[in-house]
Amino acid sequence: MSELKFACPVCGQHITADSSTSGGRIECPTCFQQIVVPQAPASADSKFILSAAQVGKPRPSQLEAAAPAEAAPRASDRHTLPILVTLLVLLCAAGAAVLVFRDRVSRLTGWRPRTTVKLPAGIAWSLELTNATFPGTNALGRIHGEFFTAEHARLEGSLLSLRQGKGWPPDLGVSISLAAQPGEEWADKTVEIGPDQPPPVPHLTLRWKNDQQQPAKQDFGRGYVLKLAFGQPAHGHLPGKIYLSVPDETKSVVAGTFDAELRRPKPSQPKGPKTKG
Repeated sequence: MSELKFACPVCGQHITADSSTSGGRIECPTCFQQIVVPQAPASADSKFILSAAQVGKPRPSQLEAAAPAEAAPRASDRHTLPILVTLLVLLCAAGAAVLVFRDRVSRLTGWRPRTTVKLPAGIAWSLELTNATFPGTNALGRIHGEFFTAEHARLEGSLLSLRQGKGWPPDLGVSISLAAQPGEEWADKTVEIGPDQPPPVPHLTLRWKNDQQQPAKQDFGRGYVLKLAFGQPAHGHLPGKIYLSVPDETKSVVAGTFDAELRRPKPSQPKGPKTKG
């Protein structure tokens, strides 16, 4: 006769009995409860865990007895997912509230967060004239914290302007009122201005648009670094190179090449005679 092993359904004690006792009643040697010996497995190498049945109660099937404990869902798993979803919703709501609040503050006060514009290699802000170099790219950089590229260039008399955007006032721009004699030509000339340059110094104006898309500007009479080099005029244009670093809050800087359209300065309007009241 062969033997079979099974577990007591009450205390879990492992019991060995002769297979001929399958279906019969025995007493558990540990808890002394009356149990029914389970049927012997069809295969001797069965991996199912046999379990006896307590007298007076239905005996669990071998599949139920063999089901691993891990199959039962854990209470912690059932509660973790709703908590994570709630936290995600709260984070999204907080982020949206911050954006709305920042937009309202910006509209009421004109304040806006400053972003760091990553400039191309070879363009770096510096108030040292020895660091003023001309990169080979089209003039670009940073004005009032915004990325700037010189889409238009103009030299009207002694006023050099580089601007971005259509029409006037520009979205971004810089104007330099060069100190010049009447009728002075700028072909093949260079201009170098250091931060400690004594007067006369070219007047400099930075231009941009605020959050309400209204024109804004900031003027500088000195303290900046400027290096200009003009070429030979051709077809109504004058090529040039520029390096400009301004000591404003956002460290505006513009460097590169440009091709300025030559314009004659507008004649000044004569003032009419004053009338006596």
